[in-house]
Amino acid sequence: MNRQASLADLIRETVEAVQQEAEQGLETHFLPEGLDKVLPLPERRRKPERAAQSDRATSLEALYERYHLCTACALGHQRKHFVFGSGNENADVMFVGEAPGAHEDEQGQPFVGAAGKLLTRILNAIDFTRDEVYITNILKCRPPNNRDPRPEEIDACDAILKEQIRLVQPRLICALGRVAAQALLKRNSSIRTLRGRFHDCHGVKLLVTYHPSGLLHNPAYKRPTWEDVQMLRKEYDRIVQSDAKAT
Repeated sequence: MNRQASLADLIRETVEAVQQEAEQGLETHFLPEGLDKVLPLPERRRKPERAAQSDRATSLEALYERYHLCTACALGHQRKHFVFGSGNENADVMFVGEAPGAHEDEQGQPFVGAAGKLLTRILNAIDFTRDEVYITNILKCRPPNNRDPRPEEIDACDAILKEQIRLVQPRLICALGRVAAQALLKRNSSIRTLRGRFHDCHGVKLLVTYHPSGLLHNPAYKRPTWEDVQMLRKEYDRIVQSDAKAT
């Protein structure tokens, strides 16, 4: 058998093996650097099965306990802390960012670095405090060098985020940045296309604006962001007034 035929057979056998494992619910984990640096695992893991309706977490604390040791993607083997979320567990407004950065990975809390401080000032400017809202990210683990989240990483955290939304039951969601907006809305549109109006996200009104880190690098985003959060506050006030009239 010649060398080219041997390589073709090896590729075919590898593809068949991966397909068989996928059918059995198994997955292999590789570090982002590539196949030359395979992440050694003591044993293979089965993909987490979707929780049955009766098996759903009944609180954010229970949800955290279920997932804080998650290794459904390679990021789970590299993190210092699983960054779940913080704030009011019964908040009417939820803010969803992209992923933890270095400060968040160190402290285990979302938005505690420079972008987090700016988010706090933005919240204060529209008469909110961090204790009144709930803040989380699409990813719960930091990507290396703060690179963009990869599709498989977003998918791995998707069930957690959906459960956070179900448990908090916000009246409004604010997606901070392109990655959060696209992941929540399942669309590849730009922020310019998505911002300026409310969208539906699992039955909740969702507004898109720029990520605070974007404002730190591009001051031109400040005005449109201010317009967006004012729209968010106005809609929140409208909801509160409507609830008051109903009672």
